Amino acid sequence: MTEDSAKTTHFGFQTVAEGEKAGLVHGVFTRVASRYDLMNDLMSGGVHRLWKDAMMDWLAPRPGQRLLDVAGGTGDIAFRFLKRAPSAHATVCDMTESMLVEGRKRAEAERLADSLEWVVGDAMTLPFADASFDVYTISFGIRNVTRIPDALSEAYRVLRPGGRLMVLEFSQLPIPALQWAYDRYSFNVIPPMGQIVTGDRDSYQYLVESIRKFPDQETFAAMIRAAGFGQVKYRNLTMGVAALHSGWKL
Repeated sequence: MTEDSAKTTHFGFQTVAEGEKAGLVHGVFTRVASRYDLMNDLMSGGVHRLWKDAMMDWLAPRPGQRLLDVAGGTGDIAFRFLKRAPSAHATVCDMTESMLVEGRKRAEAERLADSLEWVVGDAMTLPFADASFDVYTISFGIRNVTRIPDALSEAYRVLRPGGRLMVLEFSQLPIPALQWAYDRYSFNVIPPMGQIVTGDRDSYQYLVESIRKFPDQETFAAMIRAAGFGQVKYRNLTMGVAALHSGWKL
């Protein structure tokens, strides 16, 4: 038995061997890639766009910065970053090549081609040199990583001194009644919607379950500090449905 097969982790509400999770997650995003952006709009009523704009407001991109957007999928964050800092450069890194393929099809990708790079890579073992980037972002992706501390350590490694980490992720509502209502919506509406729009209920069942398995805001902030980041803060979005986490490599 290998070390990875002896260790377990969660894939939604299932317990799986650590070595299996990346392949399972890759399968989910390969299956939903062509309708991923549409489903984001439908599931959130378009609110995910406001969350990503809030991320940019707090991040305040500056000319000349180099961004690494991990689990960057179809480029939403990179496009927003480059729009606010036209002379910056963005690298979109994702383990699922079909997501990157969909991103390259977008009109923004052609317009920004000189400032964009698309790379297949794993958040836990990034294919980049130490101190290569000024900003590291990951949006709705870190909860899918097999070992979150490894991904945070890699973020720290590839950032330059003074570089910034920012994570946008679904989180926990602090009011139990609201969390209950949100759970009812998530479990009863999103998987059937996934079936109708993408023909794939199981992938969206996993995505809903993965949100419930992700640490709450304080716990995740502590994980960021444990990776070496300083000035760690978070902001709740839409009452805690999602949260922005910020940290600096000091």
